[in-house]
Amino acid sequence: MRALLSIDYTNDFVASDGKLTTGQAGQGIEQALVETTKEFLANGDFVVFAIDCHDSTDHYHPENKLFPPHNLVGTSGRQLYGQLEKIYEEHHTLPTVYWLDKRHYSAFSGTDLDIRLRERGIVDLYLTGVCTDICVLHTAVDAYNLGYKLHIVKDAVASFDPDGHAWALRHFEQSLGASIE
Repeated sequence: MRALLSIDYTNDFVASDGKLTTGQAGQGIEQALVETTKEFLANGDFVVFAIDCHDSTDHYHPENKLFPPHNLVGTSGRQLYGQLEKIYEEHHTLPTVYWLDKRHYSAFSGTDLDIRLRERGIVDLYLTGVCTDICVLHTAVDAYNLGYKLHIVKDAVASFDPDGHAWALRHFEQSLGASIE
């Protein structure tokens, strides 16, 4: 069994005016991400939208020292970017689609993601989204440590740091045994 993790592909991370945007790099993966998502939905695979969720009143979160406020509850910055928003709206009621609010880089940290995957017998995880060298990376490391087989959809991940993006792709393959597809 397999699942697709669509990580942080939101307005704040992708739109030109996003609060912490990957800009053209993130916008450039939209078609690959959309096609991959449609394929998984058509096959009846589990699709998880793992989306950063921050509260403007939480002054203790460690990211507040590193990044400007982003993906704040109740803002348009948390909406999925571009065509992915429409796909989610059309399919969000399916039992194979799951919206996961996350507070940390990894989609596994403090969430029920591992339980949801295991109860469905999922072994293979396909990762897409942004940022390759931050949230995608931390999710991949946790997935590896939990024993999942990793697949990174190369054309559907991006970062605002080209060097970090390239490093993360090598790390996925060389240190986590991920398949880069």
